[in-house]
Amino acid sequence: MTKFDEATGAVRVDATTYDVCLDPGYAIGGPLNGGYLLAALLRAAVDASAYDHPVSTSAQFLRAPATGPAQVLLAPLKTGRTAAMTRATLVQDGTACVEALVTTATLAGEPAAWSAGPPVTMPPPEECLPLPRPRPGSGMTLGERMDLRFDPPTVGWFTGAPTGRPESRAYFRLSEPQDPDPYVLALALDALPPVVFSAGHRGWAPTVELTWHLRALPAPGWLTVVGQGRLIRDGWFDEDVEVWDSAGNLVAQSRQLARLGRG
Repeated sequence: MTKFDEATGAVRVDATTYDVCLDPGYAIGGPLNGGYLLAALLRAAVDASAYDHPVSTSAQFLRAPATGPAQVLLAPLKTGRTAAMTRATLVQDGTACVEALVTTATLAGEPAAWSAGPPVTMPPPEECLPLPRPRPGSGMTLGERMDLRFDPPTVGWFTGAPTGRPESRAYFRLSEPQDPDPYVLALALDALPPVVFSAGHRGWAPTVELTWHLRALPAPGWLTVVGQGRLIRDGWFDEDVEVWDSAGNLVAQSRQLARLGRG
């Protein structure tokens, strides 16, 4: 079992209750990454389901949980011949932190009947850039858990030269040896810096709602993560993300609504 598997593990207490322990290694200056929280929640939902994969998740982020013990409470809504729907709530100290509707099904791995191509052509990983390691004590522990290699134009914000467009693109893999799976995809979808950084904004940008779809089981190797926004207005922004695997398959899609950071 890898460190990521352990950090997102869910231990069954009964048919609708799972214990989790939220790991401090997935923090962004204090708050835990939303994709990491979803990965832990989804492990519980899938374990309790008759089906193998979390094909659709819509989550509301109510408040930021602390690291340490928490629970996932499940409320089954429907089980059909091809899919099941469950309400899953991440709870800490009796308070709901993340509320999600999860649809599970079993993907057979069939080839795509039709697929659009990637929205952009990325340079090879060796021509892409990692960000500098965070300062010790900054609380930015998430960066130690993953390897991101950015398309150079989309990290101009780091040197004071943002493109002026809400966008972010990078290759993604875990820092430890592990092939991607649906839970790694949940992390990858929320791993990029907020796309508004490239539009000239800074600061923590908390996710309010995130919906994502698992479209295929990923092949081993690098994932390509492409994010863009459509509108920044009234202190809110949207972020659409696609994840493509090393075989050129679209494996995950997401859209989130977030608050504009201050900083």
